[in-house]
Amino acid sequence: MFKQIFQLYKIGKELGLNKKEINKILIFDNTRHPTLYLVLLIIAIVASGLIVIILGIVISRNVYPQGALYSTVKRKNFKRKR
Repeated sequence: MFKQIFQLYKIGKELGLNKKEINKILIFDNTRHPTLYLVLLIIAIVASGLIVIILGIVISRNVYPQGALYSTVKRKNFKRKR
């Protein structure tokens, strides 16, 4: 991803754009509501990070791995029946 961003800067420099103009293009500054899109982008990044963290916590709470068969039957339960 960083390689692509550097390529965009390089292409912009070749076209004769300065750094400020390239940043305007990359950060939605040429749209009707640039601040709204920037805020929505930040919210989306934060929300996806929180989802990953929450899923990690939920997955780590499971004692038995997925698909494992387990039982609560113990040896002393069989001794009583004889």
